[in-house]
Amino acid sequence: MTTVTMELDEKTYGQLLRRTLPRVIHTDEGCDRLTSELMRLDERESPTPEEKELAELLTVLIDEYESRRYPIGKATPQQTLHHLLEARKLTQKDLWKVFGSKGITSEVFHGKRSISKNQAKKLAEFFHVSVELFI
Repeated sequence: MTTVTMELDEKTYGQLLRRTLPRVIHTDEGCDRLTSELMRLDERESPTPEEKELAELLTVLIDEYESRRYPIGKATPQQTLHHLLEARKLTQKDLWKVFGSKGITSEVFHGKRSISKNQAKKLAEFFHVSVELFI
């Protein structure tokens, strides 16, 4: 990756920083404030190098806050199964052939039994998705 460094006018950049007062975000209000400032900068027709630098700093601060505040975790195989069934308007009954029985289907569906590798392959084929979703 090539890094391009812009020559910044320290006085101009300092004035932008003093006006904006960017800092680590701890509240939704703080995030809203910096998001508004970022949107204002994004609307500029020809932003200066200093404004571009400030926009990049604000983006990092906002992204970091949002990843802390609203973490996105990996869904469990059971959560994935529930989601796919709901999204396709299917029921447990539609999976009886995949799992081989009503009882096993119910146990997997309710998290009492984990999904085996063989079942994961069958589910992936059934739903036309990656087997990784069920492992």
